[in-house]
Amino acid sequence: MERSPKSRSSSFWGGSSATSASNSKSHPIRWILALAALGAAAFLLYTSVRIMREAGVDQEHSAGAIVVFGAAEYSGHPSPVYRARLDHAYSLFERGLAPVIITTGGAGGDPHFSEGQVGRDYLESRGVPDANLIAETQGGDTDESAQRVAVILRANDMRTCLLVSDAYHMFRAKQMMTAQGIVVYISPRPGSIPKTVFGRYLAALRESFSYLLYKAHVR
Repeated sequence: MERSPKSRSSSFWGGSSATSASNSKSHPIRWILALAALGAAAFLLYTSVRIMREAGVDQEHSAGAIVVFGAAEYSGHPSPVYRARLDHAYSLFERGLAPVIITTGGAGGDPHFSEGQVGRDYLESRGVPDANLIAETQGGDTDESAQRVAVILRANDMRTCLLVSDAYHMFRAKQMMTAQGIVVYISPRPGSIPKTVFGRYLAALRESFSYLLYKAHVR
C-alpha cells in the first residue's frame, strides 16, 4: 500500500534529525582525535630536538662498566657499524674508563649467533681478557637489553655505566637505562652522525617515533 505524503514527510524529517544527532555526537570524537594527533606531533618535534642535542654530547667519564648496544652481525662477525661501536668501546677500556665491557643483543634473525656474544668474542679477539667481558644475549630490542643490563650491573654491585652506540640512538638508550635506576654517561661511536641535514632530521624523527612507542608502552 502506498504511503501518504504526510508519512513520507515525517520519515524524511525524522531521518534528517537522526543524521544531525549522529553528526553532533561524532564532533567530540573528532576533536579528541585531532588533539591526540597534535599532541603526538608536538612530542615528536620536541623529542627530535632533544635527540639532536644529545647526539653531540660525548661524556668520556669513568664508570662501573662500558655498555655497547648491539647492531647487526653476519654469521658470527660484527657488521661495520657494530664493529665501529666495539672498537670505540675497546679504546675507552684501554684508557681505563671502566673495568668491564658489557655487550648486548639477542639473536635477531640469526638463530646461531647473538649480537651480544658476537660482540664479546670480537673484543676478546682484540685482547680484552675474558674476566673483563660480559655478554647480554637475550634482549630483543633496546628496552629489553637495558632492563637485562641493569640486572647485570646491580648483580655486580655497579650503579654507573658508559654507553656506546650511534649518536642518534644515545638519547633513547640513555633514557631507558636511566629508567632502570642506573647513572648513565654516553660516548657515541665516532662518525655516527648522519652527514646530510636531511639524514640527521630523518634519524632524529625515527628515533623520536621509537621513543614515543616506548613511552606509550607499545613494542
